[in-house]
Amino acid sequence: MHRDLAAFPTLMNPLPMPVLGPKPPPRGEDLPCDDGEPMETKRHRQQMNLLVDSLDEHWRDRDDVCVEGNMAVYFSETQARNQDFRAPDVFVVLDTVRKERKRWVVWEEEGRTPDLVIELTSESTEAVDRGTKKRVYARLLRVPVYVIYDPFSAALDGFVLGLHGTYEPLALDADGRLPCTQLGLSLGVVPGEFQGTEAPWLRWFDAEGRLVRHHLEHAREAEQHARDAEERAREAERRAVASEARARALEAELAKLEER
Repeated sequence: MHRDLAAFPTLMNPLPMPVLGPKPPPRGEDLPCDDGEPMETKRHRQQMNLLVDSLDEHWRDRDDVCVEGNMAVYFSETQARNQDFRAPDVFVVLDTVRKERKRWVVWEEEGRTPDLVIELTSESTEAVDRGTKKRVYARLLRVPVYVIYDPFSAALDGFVLGLHGTYEPLALDADGRLPCTQLGLSLGVVPGEFQGTEAPWLRWFDAEGRLVRHHLEHAREAEQHARDAEERAREAERRAVASEARARALEAELAKLEER
């Protein structure tokens, strides 16, 4: 039986297929905020906290910096979808907005990538820190300064991004520290105590070479200043009392002389 194909418009004139635009990048809030890898040891965790806390205290009046530890950094959509991200032990971003974040997503941060990355290495992670991570930080994230430090052996190495996009060794300055010119700071090893652990700690130094103190050191320093001020006040009071006593004694002596 003959059928009128016009009665079946979908066969003669199929509906146009919708034009799909580029798939939107993953939202940062949907991505993991860390790599699920715990810090190697308690000292590694303490060292990370010391570096982050010191900079937070040093830049407490600035609102254009971001200092984070063990936070995931997402630099490409493919890498994010494959969950192939990096979580530097410490990283610093300048010229940004200081606010609370759970992760650093480059395409949501106006393309900003870290200005400095520090990896706290160990025997089990050194090959990755000096291999895969080093290549990612140089070629993909273009991090200007990359620092590797072993909290147990105190081995410190720094690298600066060269003109050809590869890292070159960063020479120590006259004080034996790594200059971080982008930050106006330097990094050096200082033996001491932190959170009950005696160790060689990687510490920040300001442009004048002064140690950048963490908040506990600032608190202790403030307490010491208060004690010193109190002691000076007591000493001034003792002197005033002694001076008044001498004045009364002199008046009494003069009175005796007048009587004679």
